[in-house]
Amino acid sequence: MTKENSDRRKAEEALRASEERWRKLFETSSAGIALVASDGRYIVANLALQKMLGYTTEELQRLTTLKVTYEEDRPGTEVILAGCADGLPRNYRITKRYRRKDGNVIWADVSSTLVPATGDTPAFFATVVVDINERKRAEEELHQKEISLREAQSELAHVSRVTTMGELAASIAHEVSQPLAGIVTNANASLRWLGAESPNLDEARECIRRIIRDGNRSSDVVSRMRTLFKKAYTATESLDINDAIEEVVTLTEREAQRNNVTLYMELAADLPPVTGDRVQLQQVVVNLILNGIEAMRSLENQERNLIIRTQRGEGGEVRVAVQDSGIGFDPKSPERMFDAFHTTKPGGLGMGLSISRSIVESHGGRLWAASNDGPGATFQFTLFERLKK
Repeated sequence: MTKENSDRRKAEEALRASEERWRKLFETSSAGIALVASDGRYIVANLALQKMLGYTTEELQRLTTLKVTYEEDRPGTEVILAGCADGLPRNYRITKRYRRKDGNVIWADVSSTLVPATGDTPAFFATVVVDINERKRAEEELHQKEISLREAQSELAHVSRVTTMGELAASIAHEVSQPLAGIVTNANASLRWLGAESPNLDEARECIRRIIRDGNRSSDVVSRMRTLFKKAYTATESLDINDAIEEVVTLTEREAQRNNVTLYMELAADLPPVTGDRVQLQQVVVNLILNGIEAMRSLENQERNLIIRTQRGEGGEVRVAVQDSGIGFDPKSPERMFDAFHTTKPGGLGMGLSISRSIVESHGGRLWAASNDGPGATFQFTLFERLKK
């Protein structure tokens, strides 16, 4: 009997000690703590939670946890309350928003444990609420900064593209003026064939077909120009990289001729389509072609060859290479060329290669440079059939 009384006293003392620790934790914790009935009514709330939500304990006891939960986040709380029905102990953790008494909304990390009913004590939730409003605000600010950075990068890429197209102005003018001159010539010839004493309809039809051909050619050039000038955000699609390269080569051929550069294309057949933004990838190719031409501009009595090559890589990737026979670069610091604002061109922005690398990397590939065994350098980048996650 004496032992039973001793054991009971020890149990009561342990219980009182436990209750005292819980009371101190409840009263002094910086986190909000509450006991919530199975129907969502507040039984009791500590001072930290009262300050967090702006309500006194008495006010909270007249409310439910649903009532103070932000409207859009109530379904998650309803699911937790519904879990009380079977009476099983469960642990829950959610991030949600509360609407304070003053109407402001705060974010909180909520941990809740369902304590099942025992004897005359009904089931209730022991809930800990941690204010994470500052963290959420910092995350939102970071998100907005990331959006602003992407917008700035897009703006800079557009400026670089327009500057590049300005360098190609003479080539573009030539590409447009040639078919326009052909249209005028064939139109005059058509009038002569039709105005003869015995109109030659076959010759007139042939002239008209040539007019249509040259009109379509002019339209294609203008369309490519408009696409490259267009200020637009990334629009990924499945595309034939060889076809995209052939389009920009058409715009750069005149610039190559003007600098006595012989341009070759060695495009591998049966390449798989790649996923990417056509305009951005064409901008990369244009930049590499113009850089190659620039690297050969000072050569005298030497061949000026520019080779654009595509091939399938060992890992299944598509590889694009632009090889020149120019002056090359310092092999000790090949990465310096890709630094923003580093340029060897008079009046250059120094952004072409930096932006090109950013574009390629955003497509899951990489862009690098290597010195040739002979004169010049080769710039290569890789693309994949689908974007890397």
